[in-house]
Amino acid sequence: MRAFFAVLVLCVASLVSIAAVRAEDPIEATRTMIEEQIRAFLRDDAEAAYSYAAPGLKQLYPDKNVFFAMVKKSYEPVYHPGNYAFGRSRSIDDGAVIYQEVLITGRDGKDWTAVYQVSRQPNGDYKINAVQIVPSTDSEGI
Repeated sequence: MRAFFAVLVLCVASLVSIAAVRAEDPIEATRTMIEEQIRAFLRDDAEAAYSYAAPGLKQLYPDKNVFFAMVKKSYEPVYHPGNYAFGRSRSIDDGAVIYQEVLITGRDGKDWTAVYQVSRQPNGDYKINAVQIVPSTDSEGI
């Protein structure tokens, strides 16, 4: 019986340590953040969507409603995707900057590729610096 509990404790400890490693993975953190922002767009939650913007982007769009209007107008496939999936990613300078491809099918059926540029902030959080969106899902590399 003691052996069973010892094995159980070791299994739980292993799972906790695996979860901690994944939580610190910059690629996984970036994907989670992008997905949370897309969910905020789908809910029309300007405040939540704006919270993922990097300070430089917030300087360009100092008001969450102006930011939200820009996204609606210029980034419709990101604002309300039909379907999306994560493509390739690239980490630069040990995770200081992450490029993440997101393959999107718009609600109109057109395919798009969005490349997110995400940077680690001084507090360790990741924020979105920019998004480049192009028609088609043909990946030319990031």
